[in-house]
Amino acid sequence: MMSGNDSDSEERNPYTIRLEMFEGPLDLLLHLIHKNELDITNIPIALITEQYLEYLKLMKVLNLDVAGEYLLMASTLLHIKSKMLLPTPSGEEEEEGEDPRAELVRRLLEYQKYKNAAAELEGRPVLDRDVFIRSVSGETEEEVEEDRVEVTLFELLEAFRRVLERAEPEAFHEVILDRLRVEEKVQEILLLLQREKRSMAFHLLFPEQSSRRVIIVTFLAILELVKMKLIRIFQVAPFETIRISPI
Repeated sequence: MMSGNDSDSEERNPYTIRLEMFEGPLDLLLHLIHKNELDITNIPIALITEQYLEYLKLMKVLNLDVAGEYLLMASTLLHIKSKMLLPTPSGEEEEEGEDPRAELVRRLLEYQKYKNAAAELEGRPVLDRDVFIRSVSGETEEEVEEDRVEVTLFELLEAFRRVLERAEPEAFHEVILDRLRVEEKVQEILLLLQREKRSMAFHLLFPEQSSRRVIIVTFLAILELVKMKLIRIFQVAPFETIRISPI
């Protein structure tokens, strides 16, 4: 049986969401490559490493439970970066002849092929989904066609970073988040979406004068709703406004 002290200790623990249910480090690297419009076979490792570490810092701000594989990839990137900075004797270069990035590039190309194949399978016709067209009373044609491009975790983190930048700096340095506040925000967002009866822009969930704490709690509530499959996050087209709708 849990004692009162154990219960109090558990309530004071920072609220965390595990990232395994979303995407992994290879997804983050592919996101950075596409975002910067880079050639996957010729990655500027210093730039990608810097941006990768920035995302890890952002995850730490959110108290996200960063899996060991994220930290392992960070070490891999730093190791590759250090090897590329070292001058290589011409004789040794002829013997080895392999780019320090080669193994990482191979993994990325293989993983991208896997993701493309999975996306193709997902896009194929499915019995019942194509035979029966679901119709919702009062739903307009614009709303039906609105749901087009799924948003990844890292695109969502990028949008969160922009919201966080406009928040007023606060005196405290550590944000302690408890499950109760996140669960309250989850219910608040669900009620808001039900009242709107359609999708709404991501940034509207963060009023202009929101504190840093409120912004973080709201974002964690959004991730919780995604995990529970209660909302969908999408864009009408790439680089358009991120929108949220109830499932």
